[in-house]
Amino acid sequence: MNKIEQFVYQRVKNNYVLKDFLRNLYQGFYDLLPNYESRFLQTPIVLSDSFFGFHDVKPFSHNNSMLLANRLMIPLRMPQKDDALQVGYYSGENYAEWHPLGETYAWNYHKGCRLQWCGDDNHMIYNICEDDTLKAAICDINSDDTRQIGWPIDHVSNDGRRATSFSYGRLEILMPGYGYVVGDNETFAEAYAPEETGLYLVDLQTNTRCMLMSLRQLATLQPEEDMTDKYHFITHTEFSPDGRYVAFLHRWYKGTFQRTRLVVYDLQTDHIHISPTTGMVSHYVWNSKNALVAYCRIEDIDSHVFFSDPTMCEWKRCGYPLLNSDGHHHFIDDENFVVDTYPDKYRHMKLWQVNVNTDEVKLLADVKSLKRFVNPDDNHNWKCDLHPRVSVDGSLVSFDSTHTGQRSLCVMRIQ
Repeated sequence: MNKIEQFVYQRVKNNYVLKDFLRNLYQGFYDLLPNYESRFLQTPIVLSDSFFGFHDVKPFSHNNSMLLANRLMIPLRMPQKDDALQVGYYSGENYAEWHPLGETYAWNYHKGCRLQWCGDDNHMIYNICEDDTLKAAICDINSDDTRQIGWPIDHVSNDGRRATSFSYGRLEILMPGYGYVVGDNETFAEAYAPEETGLYLVDLQTNTRCMLMSLRQLATLQPEEDMTDKYHFITHTEFSPDGRYVAFLHRWYKGTFQRTRLVVYDLQTDHIHISPTTGMVSHYVWNSKNALVAYCRIEDIDSHVFFSDPTMCEWKRCGYPLLNSDGHHHFIDDENFVVDTYPDKYRHMKLWQVNVNTDEVKLLADVKSLKRFVNPDDNHNWKCDLHPRVSVDGSLVSFDSTHTGQRSLCVMRIQ
């Protein structure tokens, strides 16, 4: 953002209705002016009518021979109860071969069906809806054998043994477009911070689960003054690479009021760490050394912040002030990450590479986002963020894009 954009943003950032109105007005003016085409570091592979979703898991197999993906089966509209999403993987030269492995009715445009590898390159897991009940399915891609898990999942540990879970029904009520058309019986929608639901840990081998923390416990843990009479919920969970920690966003909303903090739960000691943020954390990821990068507000400055360990006591800003707007991260290695931006005044999204030590910033892509993919309102949440995801060896990045006129899954070499 330039200085004028940042000035306006700082004054409307806490009111998303006003913020979205001004953004649409601002971009609408620039729609009348000449625009420019997308630019890429390398020409990407474009897989049409496909997408992956969120930025927190790797769709690539360990040797990059397979790429997990979702394939759309409906036009651009919100999914309805009977609208299926096809799940599978691409392989072959330029990922030209599609291998469908199943369908699901539990999906959205932002996070897909939480499709991800489950422990190795032979098994994948994703959320499903069966008899109006949300569950998860683990598929053996070699035999097509599938077994079900009794609850929907959010993130799976690297060893494939455990997964996080929470109420997708409550999430959909408080963040429309991030849950599913079908909810669950653990929403407790009328309660601000219910004791009966919260963050769960699912044992994928025994198909059992236990609650790590209830929403009531969270609301009373280092409480902030503005938490009273707000609706609390959990989202964006992620295991650390070694499986010891679970990080998640604790959010409390009411009307246009929205606040978030990052929480890290130590599964070995049951100790809980709270981010030193002031009201806002939007996105984050781990690196292999149990450090995190997050876009958050500290000392009343919004920026990308690197936390050197799970306690989040020590931190530094990354790429600031050049990078001063929100985005989704994924680590290339322990010192470098990629991050995208939301559409600017020309409706272009950037993809950057950032070094956490030197603050060196490198532009990888400048991608046009079409106007018809803008969310018209809170109940029609179909926008397409880049959501970059890097391969295990750091050589490839995949991202979702609409620059061709269709929602597409793209793969680009970065090393």
